[in-house]
This record gives sequence, C-alpha cells and structure tokens, in this order.
Amino acid sequence: MATTDPVPKDPMPKDSVPNDFVPAGFEAPRSLTTDRFRLEPLGPQHNEADRAAWMSSVEHIRATPGYPDGSWPRPEGMSLEDNLKDLTRHEAHFEAGKGFTFTVLDPRDNDVIGCVYLYPTKEEGHDVSVQSWVRASHADLDGPLADALVAWIDADWPWERPYRYGR
Repeated sequence: MATTDPVPKDPMPKDSVPNDFVPAGFEAPRSLTTDRFRLEPLGPQHNEADRAAWMSSVEHIRATPGYPDGSWPRPEGMSLEDNLKDLTRHEAHFEAGKGFTFTVLDPRDNDVIGCVYLYPTKEEGHDVSVQSWVRASHADLDGPLADALVAWIDADWPWERPYRYGR
C-alpha cells in the first residue's frame, strides 16, 4: 500500500474537493445492481441500518484495504445523531458532485451490508479514490464488490485512473 495519509471515512476533507472532480453537467449513476448486492446513494434514510452495519464489523472494516490506519471506524462507535450528520454530509457531497457515497444493500431484504466511497484522491497519477467495505457477515462479497466497482467506473463514470488502496 503506497498511501501514507491517514484514511478517514471521508477520504477528502470537506473544503479541499476540487471543482473538476466530475465534468460540468455530469449525471452520476444512482445505482448498480447485481444478483448479490445493490448500490444506491447513501442518505439519512439509511441511518440506523448504516450505523448497525459498520458498528457490527469494526475489526473487519479496519482489516479491509483502504482502512488499515485504524482511524475509522472508531471502536467506540458514534451516536445515531452523529451518524446522521455524516450521512447528511455524504448526501450533500453527492448532490454537489464533490464525492459519491453509496450504501450497499442485500437485494433479498434491502438491509445495509456495506458502503462505497468515490472521492477525489491526492495520490499522484490517479483521479478517484475508491473505497468499499462490507459487514463481517458478508465478507465473501468484499472482492466481488471491489471488482464490480472497477467495471462500473470504467463503463459509467468519467475517471480513468482509480486509486484502489492496494487492491
């Protein structure tokens, strides 16, 4: 892994997102569906299920490529109120084109089983930071989700050089 910067839940600080992350007028895809998971933009409506998903899997997430610095998720967790603020911020970033966060849902019951973050990167030679995690109970989806993201970015997004944190 080449990164030396800490990797927080939101890989790019709020005020440092470049204006050219996506081309003007670009309409971000709002879903990716496979037989094993479905992505939709993360928002306040996912608050309880999102918090339950990551809090149930702190150690698993910390062992996932992109999160090994230990800064997220915090072992002590986060209140529902603070998680809601985080989800609201991610939703605002999505709508402004500053970053794109998706919840990963189980297509059988629509439960939150993970998250995907597409944000600007500071890594030289790359144009997007791609991070994902899944619940420990769905660890077998980690690789398939990461692989599906590569194909999705190639087909539907404007970036050409994703930074995948050693994947």
